[in-house]
Amino acid sequence: MVETIDSTDGASQNSPGMPPYRRGIHPGMYRDRLWTMRQYAGFSSPSNTNKRFKRLLDSGQTGISIAFDLPTQLGLDSDDDLSSGEVGKVGVSIDSIHDMRELFYGIDMGSISTSMTINAPATTLLALYVAVADEQGIPIDQLSGTVQNDILKEYISRGLYIFPPEPSIRLTTDLMSWCNRHAPRWNTISISGYHMREAGCTASQEIALTLANAIFYSRKAIESGMKIDDFAPRMSFFFACHNDFIEEICKFRAARQLWYELVEAEFSPTNPKSSQLRFHTQTSGVTLTAQQPKNNAIRVAYQALSAVLGGTQSLHTNSFDEALGLPTEDSARLALRTQQIIAEELGITGHVDPLGGSSTVEKNTDELIHQARSIIDDIGEMGGAMECVKAGFQQRMIHESAWDHLRSVEDKSELVVGVNSHVDETEPVFEGLILDSSEANSKISRLIEMKANRNIESVNESLSELRQCCRKGSNVMPPIISAVKAEATVGEVNSVLREEFGTWVAPSGV
Repeated sequence: MVETIDSTDGASQNSPGMPPYRRGIHPGMYRDRLWTMRQYAGFSSPSNTNKRFKRLLDSGQTGISIAFDLPTQLGLDSDDDLSSGEVGKVGVSIDSIHDMRELFYGIDMGSISTSMTINAPATTLLALYVAVADEQGIPIDQLSGTVQNDILKEYISRGLYIFPPEPSIRLTTDLMSWCNRHAPRWNTISISGYHMREAGCTASQEIALTLANAIFYSRKAIESGMKIDDFAPRMSFFFACHNDFIEEICKFRAARQLWYELVEAEFSPTNPKSSQLRFHTQTSGVTLTAQQPKNNAIRVAYQALSAVLGGTQSLHTNSFDEALGLPTEDSARLALRTQQIIAEELGITGHVDPLGGSSTVEKNTDELIHQARSIIDDIGEMGGAMECVKAGFQQRMIHESAWDHLRSVEDKSELVVGVNSHVDETEPVFEGLILDSSEANSKISRLIEMKANRNIESVNESLSELRQCCRKGSNVMPPIISAVKAEATVGEVNSVLREEFGTWVAPSGV
């Protein structure tokens, strides 16, 4: 590969690595370091997911990204009646420290970066991770990774929340504060536009809603006693990448510049990293089609290329069969190979923001900044992100955009190959990954046995300490870590939080 030095490199505002970071947050970008190839994985049991992690790492993946099942994401144990039929189905089931040990068996947690897509019970899952790392003898301050910890987008678009807004934000800021003191290499929140985009919002709305949420979290963290430079350098973002190739490249550039401008204007940080937008990208799940599923491999490749040309720091590429079910081992490997081909064969990693300066790219970037800023201003005038959530503002915006998109597909003003264009009358049958239902029953049996054989006095004492912490207003992370080390389960920890904080139903926006 020929290493190219861009003519615009230098100490100017239009240069990569320089404010407002429109062209990237690092001067050399992928010439210096490739993006992290972080394939999202998790299904069935911790043991099966551990095997998938190891195969992906052996295939060249450079970071782990954990998908949890629905009960875990809702703070429920596998033996809860509400978990019936969902254990291990859309992610790995984690009930206790035993499961987390099994998930990372034979994996050095001190040398791998781990991302956990978990929100409402984020404190509990991070506590389990910390507890197992402690058993491996790894200092907490050496752990690196990300916990999503973004509850606002759960209220807005995804629905996997538990507690009312105020205690939820307390849990978010408690985690951020604890990591600031004890786990400085850990990204304490990943503000996600991905799920809002997948639910139906447009590119400019994805930027605006994500950054408005990030501003809200920043204000709350500062209210809790932190300074902007205490937490902002460890904030990360998570965006979708859809099919409009040029628009998506411009979206990432616009988000970087707008975040810089917003942070500098309101918070005046002294650390330049506080106003740098670092982000993970996942190719779009909703653009994948069950019709002609092999076409999805092409969609994913172009979406991944768009993310790379937009300057992502981390990337997951979807498997072509995900519209049919969980990805098979072969399709997951092909998705990873897609990233590796972009990195090693296309020659683009020798250039920094190679599309920068294009009149089309610059014009569209400016337009997205203008549109997103207008929405952020509207949210600010209505009292900020949380007040808008309570009024259903963001939810309504997403519903309307999703409806517009659906109509455009139905009237064929937007073409989708295999769906309303180039449709095949007969299609081959593809089989996705078939899960063994006995795995869930075995998991539940082991959990019941563990609960029967542990020191219940230690468990109850640790949960009592957590309850008192909730009432006193002190940081919940230390008692949760103690509780999971005593073999308290995810469900038991979050049952205490439910009893102390209550539950809530977000308005639909309809």
